[in-house]
Amino acid sequence: MQHADDQQLVSWVPRLRRYARALAGNREDADDLVQDTLERAWTKSSLWSGVADMRAWLFGIMHNVHVDRVRRPRLATVDLDEDTPEVPVAPAHNDRLAVLDLQAALDQLPLEQKEILLLVALEDMAYADVAKSLGIPIGTVMSRLSRGRERLRALMEGRPEPVRLKVVK
Repeated sequence: MQHADDQQLVSWVPRLRRYARALAGNREDADDLVQDTLERAWTKSSLWSGVADMRAWLFGIMHNVHVDRVRRPRLATVDLDEDTPEVPVAPAHNDRLAVLDLQAALDQLPLEQKEILLLVALEDMAYADVAKSLGIPIGTVMSRLSRGRERLRALMEGRPEPVRLKVVK
């Protein structure tokens, strides 16, 4: 394997961490998710030369690792140091509450909607790239994104369900 390939893999770490953090909901699980993703990518380094879009490939691996984790039973854990702030500089109180509200609302979305919403909104991936990464049709990406956005909007507004519009002929 060449040094350039190593650097290409390393260059995606910040984006993988950002997506993993939003997907997992906490720093420790996100770091584990990134590590497992990179480990799996590294073990398949012989395939790198045939990978046209490293970003889509890596996010596809992360998706599969995350789905495997969600399906696997887990032991409940407790943070030992709950006083440690999540970010080096704490945002203003109202901003922090808004971020916590958004995270709580994201956590209520079905996984299929949450991951697509995060890939499109947070990672700025094109629908076709999301479809390729997750191995689903582009129409499925668009419908899950639409439903996810509506559900997220309803949750943020305190409504239990998204408003359903009636089709009038």
